[in-house]
Amino acid sequence: MAVSKVNFRSEVLGKATSMNIYLPDKGNSTLIPVIYLLHGWSDDDEAWLTATSLERYASEYEFAIVMPQVDLSYYADMVNGNRYWTFLSEELPALVRKWFRISDQKEASFVAGLSMGGYGATKLALTFPNRFNSFASLSGAMDAVELWKRDKDRDKAFADIFGSIQQLAGSENDLFYLLEKLKEDSQVKMLQICGTEDFLYQDNLKFREKAQKKIRDFHYIEMPGDHNWAFWDKTIQIVLKWFDENYKEANN
Repeated sequence: MAVSKVNFRSEVLGKATSMNIYLPDKGNSTLIPVIYLLHGWSDDDEAWLTATSLERYASEYEFAIVMPQVDLSYYADMVNGNRYWTFLSEELPALVRKWFRISDQKEASFVAGLSMGGYGATKLALTFPNRFNSFASLSGAMDAVELWKRDKDRDKAFADIFGSIQQLAGSENDLFYLLEKLKEDSQVKMLQICGTEDFLYQDNLKFREKAQKKIRDFHYIEMPGDHNWAFWDKTIQIVLKWFDENYKEANN
């Protein structure tokens, strides 16, 4: 197994950026199944590797794990800023497949993230359900509209990202809007995990209420825990195991 730091120029972003990629050493297939693992608001592409034992946990499986850098973008094409949504959804996977032996098959593609990254993973999978076998949100920022209303310290940053609350609500950046748009025959699986002491717990309960009616294969786990790395170190193990089970089921 190996972890590589990849520094490259993004044509979409118009600047240099980076990602970390974990590659397994025991892949049995020509093309490697992939997890896109997204970071949170105050983190970067190093966070999952330095704050958890991800490398050790991943060694039990055959996944490549791609960890991109997206700054404080909320995985959006920002109103005043870079086009991180286009980067994440179009440019990044194309580059990853070009540079590494990574599968582009739905059965072998997964996405997960924490906090802002849980939002990004959910947005990506709900927008493109035909691309992903399964997705997971850990302590996800599932209701960006309500979060903005509650936390006025985010005014400047969120205005640069989304424009205004009115522009955000009911848009392609609103997860509840994406849930409503999701077709009944969509075959994507979701695992939502949140700690009961998390400041985003109520937002996660609100999302669960809607998601369990719209997503056919929906799983929810809550447990004691806060919005911190101790919780995410524990729960990423659950996610990896669940992804592996789904991957094997799809390939039997």
